Amino acid sequence: CTGCAHDCCYCYAKSMAIRFGRVFPHVWKEEHVRWKDVNKRYRRMDGTVMFPSSHDITPGNFDACYTVLRKLLEAGNQVLVVSKPHLECISRICEGMEAHRDRILFRFTIGAQDDGILSFWEPNAPTYAERRRALEHAFQAGFATSVSVEPMLDSAHIDSLIQDLSPFITDALWIGKMNDIRRRVKIEDERTREEVSRIEAGQTDERILEIYRRHKDNPLIKWKESIKKIVDCR
Repeated sequence: CTGCAHDCCYCYAKSMAIRFGRVFPHVWKEEHVRWKDVNKRYRRMDGTVMFPSSHDITPGNFDACYTVLRKLLEAGNQVLVVSKPHLECISRICEGMEAHRDRILFRFTIGAQDDGILSFWEPNAPTYAERRRALEHAFQAGFATSVSVEPMLDSAHIDSLIQDLSPFITDALWIGKMNDIRRRVKIEDERTREEVSRIEAGQTDERILEIYRRHKDNPLIKWKESIKKIVDCR
């Protein structure tokens, strides 16, 4: 799929597509299914296949995503399913892919509990409550689960987020900074300027080290490169 309905402000794929003139900013949220890629055959690949990689799984493109996911699994692949999850989509995957349960690891992006923060940075993505329900659903259905807190959108309340989600994680909770914020996010109004400043203030080296020291002994938590670079220098 080219484009993503979630239209996240910090999206790398969106930034690159706009930078190289493949799409205009205002049309990125319009999903265009590439049927050639959906209809082709998929082989077994080495290692774990991340799917999707440049958009999300949404109600609007679900059938195409489901078809490709099924082909990847039927070819014998181990698949990391990455999403800001819609409960209806995850429920259908869990039900339809039960036979392949041992080869799926869900990784749900949940950067904050505050819906005001989520709706600014990820304007059309699900609420915190829906993402948490999707995580719980996959966990209760017996699938391997993980969470990506990258980008970390509310570092001031990261402890609460970890505590709330940990009971439904079987694999790991990954924490990472928002990268290249000034390059990817176009600051055109005061609200955006305030949000960018808040993110930057919340991921200074000092704040990151505080978070790391509190959670470094938690075996569930893993650190992205943006965190490791800071920790390794101290």
